[in-house]
Amino acid sequence: MKKTILSIFVILSLLLQSFAQQTPAPAQKEVISVTGATAHIGDGTVIENAILVFEDGKITALGTDVQPKGTVIDAKGKHLYPGFIAPNKSLGLIEVNAVRASNDQDEIGEIIPHVRSLIAYNAESKVVESMRPNGVLIGQITPQGGRISGTSSIVQFDAWNWEDAAVKVDDGVHLRWPNTFRRGRWWLGEERGYKPNNKYQEEVTQVATFLQGAAAYGKSAAKEMNPAFAAMQGVFDGSQKLYLYADGEREIMDGVMLAKNSGVPQIVLVGGYHAYKITDFLKEHDIPVLVQFTHNLPVFDDEEYDLPYKLPKLLSDAGLLVALQNGEASNFQTRNLPFYAGQVVGQGMEKEKALQLISGNAAKILGIDDLYGTLEVGKSATFFLSEGDALDMRTNQLTHAFIDGRELSLETHQTELWKRYMGKYQGK
Repeated sequence: MKKTILSIFVILSLLLQSFAQQTPAPAQKEVISVTGATAHIGDGTVIENAILVFEDGKITALGTDVQPKGTVIDAKGKHLYPGFIAPNKSLGLIEVNAVRASNDQDEIGEIIPHVRSLIAYNAESKVVESMRPNGVLIGQITPQGGRISGTSSIVQFDAWNWEDAAVKVDDGVHLRWPNTFRRGRWWLGEERGYKPNNKYQEEVTQVATFLQGAAAYGKSAAKEMNPAFAAMQGVFDGSQKLYLYADGEREIMDGVMLAKNSGVPQIVLVGGYHAYKITDFLKEHDIPVLVQFTHNLPVFDDEEYDLPYKLPKLLSDAGLLVALQNGEASNFQTRNLPFYAGQVVGQGMEKEKALQLISGNAAKILGIDDLYGTLEVGKSATFFLSEGDALDMRTNQLTHAFIDGRELSLETHQTELWKRYMGKYQGK
């Protein structure tokens, strides 16, 4: 009987192991140098035939006249990039959309800033693991649903648990601004198409009342504990950012002005579909934009067919700080982030500026540019080597990837399936 139980335990352990994420890489133990690569710094500059040296997880030297040390990786003919950053995703909070038990991206309630995404983050998610072969190594894990969805955190994608994964804890609160128009709910018998939202002002008042209450709560000396108000205090003192989800001109302006008048110093616009119409307003109030991903159709029939493709360039050309996010797409599509940036190159943006949309600019907007987003001495050794252009799906073939100096496995369940079925069909 004991032998039978032991056998079952061993079999289950092996099965679970086969379905688990790759074991996180150990800490860097020796100096490593990368030589001969074309280094794309992430701030718009490129260094040909670059030499990068890193030790203890930090970049210690970068240039063309640097002396290689320790183990040398010959990267001649390859391209060196900073790890790409994916803002506004529920990665690690939901594994299979159709399986309710794997969905932890939303909580009950409309105004719940005290819900923290980090403690629900699953570092062993297979979806998270599948980001790495395309160079997406860092993400902002964001709760979904409700008017104020909760508080996000930023993680790196090679960890045992959420504590190990954390890069920046509780970086900001996410406010989904009401819409002035809404779609007709045909399943309830309503007419299809956009209709005015008669409750818009009522919904705005609800947000304004909450912000006023949270601000007053922070100034009060004697107060009963209010978790929702307490979770907002970082937004008012500037230690956290307010991520404002809005697309229309009126919604954007109403949301920014209400937040500013409520005492919120740092606001990031998320979405911003019609932000190109009010760029002067956004520049005046120093509002960066996490713009929607490019592989989209126009929302309205009378809009230019390629508006979603060129929107990041329109905002960048207007002088705004812009990064790409694909919050509305399924989590697995986040691995296509570099190719969304490549789409903007097809709209006339310089390639290195497009690269900034998912590296240096994203790091600045999320407040992690002191360590991530660009290849610079003193910053984290979080980067990857590609056989070719990382923004082109035909040539973005990674050979090496590092997070904080730790070399990652680029094997995933998808690469295993690819090898399996390539072997099957190549044999025919």
